[in-house]
Amino acid sequence: MPPTYVDRLRLEGFALAGCGLADVILLLALSSQARRWPLNTLGQLAVVAVVVGFLGPRSVRKALDRSVEVAPDAVGSGEPTPLWQMPLIVAGLTLLVGLPSAGGWDAGVRIGGGCMIVGLGQAVLMGRLVQRSEREQGRRYYRIPGSRILRGTKLGWTPGD
Repeated sequence: MPPTYVDRLRLEGFALAGCGLADVILLLALSSQARRWPLNTLGQLAVVAVVVGFLGPRSVRKALDRSVEVAPDAVGSGEPTPLWQMPLIVAGLTLLVGLPSAGGWDAGVRIGGGCMIVGLGQAVLMGRLVQRSEREQGRRYYRIPGSRILRGTKLGWTPGD
């Protein structure tokens, strides 16, 4: 069987959080500009945490509500986003907003911190919601074809073990 949706959320989430943390540590260690306006950075990261705490569970509940029963051999590959892409995504976003001609390295710290918050929200908060639903419903959820980043995750389920 492919990885369950809970496994995917945790694997991808912790990978994204780790890349975000590494990004923040590197920027803070290598650039004094990254330490500019710390209260602004903390305020923006607090907003990210509130948004993740509100929209994350909402989108997970919507995906769970729309899930469909599938045969065990039809759950798809279940492959998570390739983990080698995570550092490239974080680095690309950091460079995009962090280059001094754009926003500065303090903006890069906000990107890395935001990735860390989003990853932890995915791995911990959303993972627990799916796990609780699996327990209560007696199901195992899997990501199925048709999922898109801006259109939401499509889930299929099979009876639990």
